[in-house]
Amino acid sequence: MPDHFPLIEVSGSPYEMGYQHGAQAADLVKKYLTWIEKLTEISRDILCRNAMLFLPLIKALSPDLVEEIEGLADGANISFEESVLCQVRAEASQKPDGGCTAFALTRTATDNGKTLAGQNQDLEPEYADIAILLRVKPDGNKPRALMFTFAGQLGYSGMNQYGVAHFANALYDFQWQFGLPHYPLKRILLEQPNIDACISLLTQHRTCSAANKVICDGHGQIRDVEIHPTGIALFHDESPDHLLHANHYLTPEFVNYESYSLKDSTSRLSRMRSLVKQNWGQISVETMKEILADHLGDPAGICRHGAVGMHSISGYIAEPAVGLLHVRCGHGCTGSWKTYEV
Repeated sequence: MPDHFPLIEVSGSPYEMGYQHGAQAADLVKKYLTWIEKLTEISRDILCRNAMLFLPLIKALSPDLVEEIEGLADGANISFEESVLCQVRAEASQKPDGGCTAFALTRTATDNGKTLAGQNQDLEPEYADIAILLRVKPDGNKPRALMFTFAGQLGYSGMNQYGVAHFANALYDFQWQFGLPHYPLKRILLEQPNIDACISLLTQHRTCSAANKVICDGHGQIRDVEIHPTGIALFHDESPDHLLHANHYLTPEFVNYESYSLKDSTSRLSRMRSLVKQNWGQISVETMKEILADHLGDPAGICRHGAVGMHSISGYIAEPAVGLLHVRCGHGCTGSWKTYEV
């Protein structure tokens, strides 16, 4: 396995950025489309038809993003419908997206008082074959950003030049309803200047499905937002200086939905809490790398090795105060970390 993910760098207008992305990663984009078919067991024509239902909502969120999708289609030599499908994989099939254990730590929790945030990315191992790092440098006033994503998918976890970073956990136990897909929303979050703007954006848009989002910014602020098709709720942890979350609802607003569909979520969160408490006040990037490699509960530990078909294919640690994003390729225990300037 390679020790890093391919880095795709794009710049210019929305269309130009999409075109450059598609041209540089055309083979991987086509592999992603093939994987979506295999994963969902739905034919591509049906998936594309489903995907196009979301286009008006994506356009209402960001006309620029639609132009970038158009550029992606032309650059990768795929249809526009296939390019839209890359943005709405989970919604076109109505299936939850993975596992993950996420964190945000600041002030008294860390060794230097600065913020750290990130997660392990738990997904089927095939996702690693089409994963990329995407660095965007838009024209105009939009910020530069670096994100981990999949070839052809324009939004996922990452950080922008203002230190706004977000990481996500799947949540289950919800009634799917028509709404905005998560991936376009994740991209537009990386265009925001601070946490308050992110919360405002999430408040304005209803999503199809549930997820949790850990967000930080360059001003030392951290927030955790549980997102449900009915609305959003802020999770407040035991201390204002840390936020830890896995794959079950924790807010009073949504906890009654919880049936613990992913049974190992509670044990992973408990283990993360224990390790953070043990290292309180001394937590550094290196400490978090070790915590993200923890195997208690194997194969369903924080470092996941195949429980319910998912592996920790990657991991991220953001240092928003200094504009660094550390990205791991592979499992926490054996993967390689590489540091990128946003």
